[in-house]
Amino acid sequence: MTQKKNPYLKLAGPVDLEKIKQSAKRHRKDAVKRWSIAALLIIMIVSGSYLLVKNRSYTSVRTAASYEEETSDTNRYAQFGDGIVRYSRDGIVYLNRKNEEQWIQPCQMKNPVIDVNEETFAVADSGGNAILVFTETGLKGEMETTLPIEKMSVSSQGIVSAILKNEGAPMIVSYDATGNILVEHQATLNSTGYPLALDLSRDGMTLAVSYLSTKDGTVKSRVAYYNFGEEGKSRTDYEVSMEEYDGSIIPEVYFMDDTTSVAVSDSSFIIYEGKETPQKKKEVEINQEIKSVFHTDKYIGFVLLNKNKSGYEARLYNKSGKQVMNKAFTGEYSNVRMHEDEIIMFEGTKCCIITKNGIMRFKGDLQTNALEVIPARGINRYLVMSADELRIVYLVK
Repeated sequence: MTQKKNPYLKLAGPVDLEKIKQSAKRHRKDAVKRWSIAALLIIMIVSGSYLLVKNRSYTSVRTAASYEEETSDTNRYAQFGDGIVRYSRDGIVYLNRKNEEQWIQPCQMKNPVIDVNEETFAVADSGGNAILVFTETGLKGEMETTLPIEKMSVSSQGIVSAILKNEGAPMIVSYDATGNILVEHQATLNSTGYPLALDLSRDGMTLAVSYLSTKDGTVKSRVAYYNFGEEGKSRTDYEVSMEEYDGSIIPEVYFMDDTTSVAVSDSSFIIYEGKETPQKKKEVEINQEIKSVFHTDKYIGFVLLNKNKSGYEARLYNKSGKQVMNKAFTGEYSNVRMHEDEIIMFEGTKCCIITKNGIMRFKGDLQTNALEVIPARGINRYLVMSADELRIVYLVK
């Protein structure tokens, strides 16, 4: 029996593996391209939505959560770490962001003032003799001064320097975190002038002090730096640099980082560079009345009285002294802070928030008498502390 051939069957030719590989490669490239375009579109949409929300202006707030607690009406607040410090004449309390007490340190102070650094904060009795140093876990050390406290500053390690009132010969004393005296320096009106302000570097090794003196009816300021490390040991009174400024009053000095510090006068600010021996780098004139001064580790900020129209101007400079933002606004605000990229100003129930780019993010009523306002987690959300309540609010149109 003979086998019939199927006319529809044909022998396959040799397989071209190279063509198959190239085809598969093109397919993978096309798939990757499509997924990349889709991912890029998603990123653009999300980024655009985020920027739209962040750059809008708002006039009202709504309360997302409220945490009440009966406390003293003399409370004050400051942000520290991941929580909030509540301090008053009766003691210091560390709170989480739900107004829950993490620890309490009772004390008696007539006029408590606070200075906050990255890892520590200190509370002193202005006009009294007590200074207490804290970390997030509680009391780190305490010190008792022999003279009334005028100003004080704390480093990240808990070293404290203070200006102590002593008639015509005030003292500048530095203590370690346990209260031991490290350095004492006596100022005299005839030689150094009267110390107006001071600030410690983060490592506690360098101290900046501004002095004021008068002679024949003319004022003069001095900015001096003291180094407590090897550089200052061979210098008289540890003084490693000093500059004089005729006709100026310098009521504020501060460190922005380990190598950059700033002295603010009544008509200018001076940038100093250097860690162990800071030197004057640049002076920037400000030809407007200064109402408030604030800063972060990136920006030097001012609230200035507008020259040619009513209201005020918020102005920012970078660490090099270059102006990077100015924004006109109206309203009186005695509390001015800068957190990250926002300038937050408030007075009673009124609040104004301006971004580092000059956008008026919020101007309106907080619906409570604010004692402190700080950013909360999430977009356009803030913690608002009043005498007996912590609110989480979010901005609305």
